[in-house]
Amino acid sequence: MSKSEIPQLPGLKGLRLVLGVCGGIAAYKSAELTRLLVKQGCSVQVVMTPSAMQFIAPLTFQALTGKPVHVSQWPEGANDRGMPHIDLSRACDLLLIAPCTANSMAKYAHGLADNLLDNLVLARNCPLAIAPAMNVEMWNNPATQRNLNQLKADGVHVLGPAHGEQACGEMGAGRLLEPEELVYELAHVVSPKPLAGQQLLITAGPTFEAIDPVRGITNRSSGKMGYAIAQAAWLMGAHVTLVSGPTALQPPHGVQRVVVDSAKDMLAAVESRIANSDLFVGVAAVADYGVKNASEHKQKKMDGAAPGLQIDFELNPDILATVGELASTRYPRLKVVGFAAETQQLDQYAQAKLIKKKAHCIVGNLAQHALGADEVTLTVYSNNQPPVKLPHTDKLTAAIELLRTLSTLLQP
Repeated sequence: MSKSEIPQLPGLKGLRLVLGVCGGIAAYKSAELTRLLVKQGCSVQVVMTPSAMQFIAPLTFQALTGKPVHVSQWPEGANDRGMPHIDLSRACDLLLIAPCTANSMAKYAHGLADNLLDNLVLARNCPLAIAPAMNVEMWNNPATQRNLNQLKADGVHVLGPAHGEQACGEMGAGRLLEPEELVYELAHVVSPKPLAGQQLLITAGPTFEAIDPVRGITNRSSGKMGYAIAQAAWLMGAHVTLVSGPTALQPPHGVQRVVVDSAKDMLAAVESRIANSDLFVGVAAVADYGVKNASEHKQKKMDGAAPGLQIDFELNPDILATVGELASTRYPRLKVVGFAAETQQLDQYAQAKLIKKKAHCIVGNLAQHALGADEVTLTVYSNNQPPVKLPHTDKLTAAIELLRTLSTLLQP
């Protein structure tokens, strides 16, 4: 997961969250998680187990949240009615425990409680999410796996764990997800799921048409819009495969990314996956032409020779038209959405593309304003409805609004 700035994720602003911190070395990550959640607009109340305080001080969380940290089930405040395990859950929307140790998982699975956080779990009337963190052998232990299955059966959201190097030096499953990943997972838990069960196939980014092993022809597409749609679709409950040309972007969280170079490579990746898809969204800026006479070796500059390279072009396959034809002849359930990035006459070109490509919808934008930008204005064109212009906003928000609009327009 990239350390780049996390955009504002749906469902987090204004979320009232109790963050439980258990005793493990991964507790240090909870401080960064708290900072990120506060930045997302969450109201965070931290509750720590006695063991957690052996790894990180309550004052750290108090400084990050601006709220006193609860550490004892025996409060001493004169204004406290002595029931924090009741009061805290009644005042929150979700209880997240990160990290959650093997010991805590066992207690939650069997209804045991001997500290404030345990009692809070038992007394809660809000959803519970846990982010396990432990040694790989502890995670793989049959007892832990039985407890995990019981918690899932009880409706507990389990976030992770990750696979990788652990503090003890061993390798395997059991690492706490990184704070950035946990923020995305939390947004996934609280976001509505209008696309639950849907299989989405999305193309994004430019294609790269090789001239020789070091040179090629590409375009200015950054891939940001396609990646934002993939991220939004996952947050909305879909299973998402993203076929991406070369970009500098990190894979969207929760999304399967397939990296390709040329238009032909992208078409092959799409064709091999289209049969199981419910919705295809072609966002990629696919090169219209490829290089017919690409050289096997780097073409050297020759002193005294005529300037320039001799390049022969050939027409690339039309991915959107191919998918549109497949939808109309072989896969009747498949809905096809394409993008039209134009510099002029957007309405005219988008409407023509809608018919020519046999698409169900075309999403139009002005290339000079959209390519590489962080914000965008989208217009959705369909066969039976007038164009729908979406508000100018950041690309993730635009992607969410676009998918909501498509869900309405593509109703049977």
